[in-house]
Amino acid sequence: MVSILQILLMLLGVAQFIMLAHIVMSWLINFQVLNLRQPIVAQIWYGLNRLLEPVYGRLRRVLPDLGGIDLAPLVALLIVYGLRIVVINNLYGAY
Repeated sequence: MVSILQILLMLLGVAQFIMLAHIVMSWLINFQVLNLRQPIVAQIWYGLNRLLEPVYGRLRRVLPDLGGIDLAPLVALLIVYGLRIVVINNLYGAY
């Protein structure tokens, strides 16, 4: 049981890293630090978008429209943090 919880914790850590990378990269692109005309930047950006869009799309349908502010990445990251807390609490209970 403990190993399953540790694997789940690892997967949540990977998801957290991918979401944080996407958020930081979106800021860098919006502030024109990164340029999407560079092939490697474009590949990473479009790869992250294709990976996270199914999650963000479902959240965007539920969240209210705030114009230019997209809260879907923040809500998804908070859900991952919440799931990590639940797994960690259950991990200590499994011993």
